[in-house]
Amino acid sequence: MKFKIAKFKEKKVKPVKEKDESAPKLWFAILKGSLISLAVSLVGILIFAFFIKYVAVPTSAIRPVNQVIKGLSLLIGTFIALKKSDKMGLVTGLLIGLVYTILAFVVFSILDGHFEFSKTLVNDLLFGGIIGAICGIIAVNLRKK
Repeated sequence: MKFKIAKFKEKKVKPVKEKDESAPKLWFAILKGSLISLAVSLVGILIFAFFIKYVAVPTSAIRPVNQVIKGLSLLIGTFIALKKSDKMGLVTGLLIGLVYTILAFVVFSILDGHFEFSKTLVNDLLFGGIIGAICGIIAVNLRKK
């Protein structure tokens, strides 16, 4: 008695491509973090301006205080934007810092009445990107606990 071995034809199934939903969430987090940072920065600068009006502050102290306000604004904005994220802290924080710096430049230039492109803007972009990246790394890694 001979047995025949049945051969089954395998159907080739194309893999289902899942939609990458992380890109819209990433851009939303970048926009959210940048706008929150900008709002905190505006409030901080306004408070500092009132402080300068009533207290004698040397002009050499204004630039460092502005940088501290920018750094704290980025810290708050990045932490709020990345509170539900557990990955890509470096990239997201870097982009939040860069977008925030550009938005802050535009807003404060409008308030000042003129746009001035100088080495200070490049320094602010570097500062914003580095501080944003550091804050993004910290924010993402604190969420893992």
